[in-house]
Amino acid sequence: MKKKKRRLKRKLFLLIIFLLVIGVLIGCYFFFKTDRVSFDFSFLSQSLEDTEEKIASEETKQKEEEEKKKLEEEAAKDNGYGVEIPGPTYIKGILIVNKTYALPDGYATGNDPTALSALRELQAGASSAGYSIPLLSGFRSHQKQTELYNRYVARDGKDAADTYSARPGHSEHETGLTFDIGAVDDNYGETPAGKWLASHAHEYGFIIRYPKGKEDITKYQYEPWHVRYVGVEHATNMYENDLTLEEYLGIA
Repeated sequence: MKKKKRRLKRKLFLLIIFLLVIGVLIGCYFFFKTDRVSFDFSFLSQSLEDTEEKIASEETKQKEEEEKKKLEEEAAKDNGYGVEIPGPTYIKGILIVNKTYALPDGYATGNDPTALSALRELQAGASSAGYSIPLLSGFRSHQKQTELYNRYVARDGKDAADTYSARPGHSEHETGLTFDIGAVDDNYGETPAGKWLASHAHEYGFIIRYPKGKEDITKYQYEPWHVRYVGVEHATNMYENDLTLEEYLGIA
C-alpha cells in the first residue's frame, strides 16, 4: 500500500516538474519572440459611441456592396441595362447616355449646332488628307429609335440587337451629339479613312464612342464609324489615355 502511494506521489511530482518545464519553455518562447506575437487592446480605449459608429459604418459598407452586386447581377441578366437612371445626366459637364443612363423623350429636336459645325470641320480635314467621310446618320427622335430597335429585335432577337442597337431613351443619337460617318462596316477601322478618323477625331472634339477591346465597358460592339462630340479638351484627354467615356467619367 505504501509502495503504491510512493509511486503515485512520484508520478504527480514528475507531472508537476514536466508542466513546469513546459511552462518555462513557453514563457521563454514568447519572451524572445515578441516580434511574432502582438495583442491589440486598443479597443479598450474606444468609447461606446465610437464602437457603435464603426459597427454601423461596416454594416452600411456591407449593404452597399451587396446592393452593387445585386445591380450588377440584374444588369448581366438584361444585357447590361439593369436599373435605369433617368436623365439627362451630366458628369464633368458631359452628357452621358448609355444602357444605365437614359434620356427623356424629346430631349433634343435635331443635330446640335456646335457638334454639327465640328463635324463639318472634321470632314474638311479628312478631305484635305485625301479621304471622304460622309455623314450617314445623325439625330434620331425617340420614336425613330423605337422603330429602329424593334426592327432589329424582330430580325435578330433582343439579345443580339442589344449588342449593336440602343433601346429607346438610351441611344446617343437622341442627344444630337452623335454621328455615324464613313461606312457602317466592322472593317472600316482598318481602312485608310477609318484609321485617319481614329487618329484625328479628337482634334475636332470627337471620340470613337465604342472602341475595339472595350466592349465589356461600353456594353456595345466595336463601331469605328460612331463618333460622339465632347469637345476638344475632353476628347484629347480620352484619346491620349485610351479611355472610353465611361472610364473618363468614372462610371465604368
